[in-house]
Amino acid sequence: MKKKLFLLVCLILLPSSLLTLTAQHRKMDMADYEKRKKEFVQKEAGLSKSEADKYFPLNSELTKKKFELHRQHREKVERIKDNSNISDEEYRKMLEEDVEVKMKEAALDKEYAPKFEKVLTPEKLYRAQQAERQFIQKEVSNFRSNQGKGNGRGNNRNR
Repeated sequence: MKKKLFLLVCLILLPSSLLTLTAQHRKMDMADYEKRKKEFVQKEAGLSKSEADKYFPLNSELTKKKFELHRQHREKVERIKDNSNISDEEYRKMLEEDVEVKMKEAALDKEYAPKFEKVLTPEKLYRAQQAERQFIQKEVSNFRSNQGKGNGRGNNRNR
């Protein structure tokens, strides 16, 4: 159960973390990223062009909603963190909001599950979700390895 929860949290947080980190440290060609992700997922999940044409817009819609949910949450957290005298009550509120975001994400996943089932078989949906996780993990790993090669803050040590 904990492993599934961890994987779910990673799936949810990795895309927004990857986008945030990349935007801060180097320009990322989002169109290229999305194209590569779609190609990878389509190939790995064995999606036909017709299936991909139905799946990706729906997946993109869900991802955008989750991203917006996290963006709003990050803004709230940043406002509280900017205050140097954070009370226990404010920390408690941040923790409660963390749980609330997770619950809202779970509600979005539940809302979109029947929509995805109309587009893909359960097997292909599972494979597509796994492929997307693999792609994101690969991108994060590549991003981290490039940090030390002068493509980000890793090269600031010599300045």
